[in-house]
Amino acid sequence: MASAVICIRIPKELKERMQRVREVNWSELIRRYIEETVSRYEVEELLRKIEEDLKDLPELPSGTVARWIRIDRESH
Repeated sequence: MASAVICIRIPKELKERMQRVREVNWSELIRRYIEETVSRYEVEELLRKIEEDLKDLPELPSGTVARWIRIDRESH
């Protein structure tokens, strides 16, 4: 997988504090945080699109989904 480099600016004091915490792989921690954050935003955007699409659909008559489930169960 190809990779890219990004740089961030942090206060010098924070960098010094980070260096004292040797047990943490800062690059991996930051990579995971970025991945999780991007994934969360992608899911939220997808949910917004789905909600927008659902607004355009007509409402189903009461009991329709229950009837579909019953039909599906009986077909097995």
